[in-house]
Amino acid sequence: MASQEDVGSSPSTSLNGYLPVFEHFRTELDEHHDRRERIIKASRDVTAASKKIVRQLQAPLPQSVVKGNAQYYDTISKQCAAVSNDLQGLNTHRYARQISSGCQEYVEAASFEHYLTEARILPYDEAAPGLRKLDLEGPGVELSLEDYILGIYDMTGELMKFAITGMAMNGALPSIASAEGASSASQQRNLLTDMRDLRSVLESLDAGFGPFAKDVDKKADVMRQSVEKVEKALYGLTVRGAERPKGWMPDMNEAGRALEVEG
Repeated sequence: MASQEDVGSSPSTSLNGYLPVFEHFRTELDEHHDRRERIIKASRDVTAASKKIVRQLQAPLPQSVVKGNAQYYDTISKQCAAVSNDLQGLNTHRYARQISSGCQEYVEAASFEHYLTEARILPYDEAAPGLRKLDLEGPGVELSLEDYILGIYDMTGELMKFAITGMAMNGALPSIASAEGASSASQQRNLLTDMRDLRSVLESLDAGFGPFAKDVDKKADVMRQSVEKVEKALYGLTVRGAERPKGWMPDMNEAGRALEVEG
């Protein structure tokens, strides 16, 4: 017959000793899912605000347009502040994929605005601190070099839209204001020459292997198509336009179709 001690150490009683361990795991898993959802939501909101910035910039660029984008940068700032503490330490890499799309859209919008206002590509060492500074009180969101590069790839599509829209509206390829004291060669810059230079630099990139390389392959194809669309549009404006009556301008429907394909 079993003794009193044997009854007291039954399997069910022993199992109760593990319950706190499983409860701890459950709590950690719940926190993980909650954190992941917060980051995904913030990334979507940053993406939406960045797209609004880009849409504002596709019009002629009075200073009021740049000022009007302040509200969207405020939205991005609030979303970065909401999740910056969730993206520190090991979590920076654990949730990198969840915040990646928002970071890429931010780079696309910020670099596009920077190019139109400063006539140069926003470098990484300015983009990364800029994203962190959007969180005024917290540690900020870290911008990976991979997300920066992918965002620059996407920005070439916005340059294409801006170029084609400019040709359709003004009958000329948009030119770029060169810095004071620039050489005569740099003074001849226009949107297409800059897009070609950017394509050359990006095509020389060694993306290696893995998910980043796959993303680069996809975006590289779109980038090349964007440059080709501007080249074809300029060809039509220059060659075919010479055969048209004085005052002829490119068909807005043609520009619209090009933008629809890209979008």
